[in-house]
Formats: sequence, structure tokens, C-alpha cells
Amino acid sequence: MIKPLLRLWRLLPMWLHVLVTRFTQPKFNAGVSSLIFDELGRVLLFKDTYRKYEWGIPGGALEYREQPIDAVVREFHEETGMQIEVVRLLRVASAREFPHLGITYLCKITGGEFKPSHEISEMKYFAVDYLPIMLFAEKDLIRWAVKETTIDD
Repeated sequence: MIKPLLRLWRLLPMWLHVLVTRFTQPKFNAGVSSLIFDELGRVLLFKDTYRKYEWGIPGGALEYREQPIDAVVREFHEETGMQIEVVRLLRVASAREFPHLGITYLCKITGGEFKPSHEISEMKYFAVDYLPIMLFAEKDLIRWAVKETTIDD
């Protein structure tokens, strides 16, 4: 039942996504994301089952009273069945489009095998210069991280 609803959600226009989010979410929400790079400098992206732009950075929302570092590890595991380790905090930023605080960590995969979930159908590494169609804000974040950090941290 959930998969057809998520597919339907993806077909709706972006302005409706934003409007629904504003009415159904708290006044201000917080989310976490993980940037994971392989030895070739490619970034790991998830193919979402419900987003307008299918490919995106791994992440999700904080739960009440949850610490961000715990949330990023939990979200990655829930969506893939895999374990990650946080290397360091990369950025905390307030979104321009809606009341959202994004907390991004540089992470590395430490174990497990990918298992598709109702949210994530695929994961794949992409060269930073050849990213798929995705949110501009996420592309900007990836490019910023490549410039501002060393992947071997």
C-alpha cells in the first residue's frame, strides 16, 4: 500500500510538495544527511521511491530528542540495512526554501549489504562532475564539500 502512495507523491508538482510539507510539518524541522565518497572521489547517492527528483543525498529527519549524529546513522541503516560511521561534521545550514535546518556529516560505510527498502530502491556512486538530475541545493552541497574538505579525512 505504501509503495503506490509514494509513487503517486513523486508525480505531484514540486510546489505541492512544498505546500504539503509546510502544512504537515512543525514550524521548523531538522534533518540529517551523510556525504560518503569512495576512493575515486565519487559521491554516494540514493534513488528514492517517492521524491520528485529520484536521486539524492542519503538522509532523513531527526526524531524527537534524538541526537543528530545518532539520527544520521539510524536513517542510513533503516534505508539500506548498512552501517556507517561518522567521520566529522561538515555543515549546519538553514534552508532558503522552507523552515528547515540541515546537518550534514562526512561518513564512511563500515558494514552490511544493501537491501532496498520502501524508501530507497538503489544506491550508486556518481562522479561529482556527472551528477544525475537532483535538487540543486544537494548538488551545491556536494560541490561545496569537495572544495572545502579532503576526502581522506
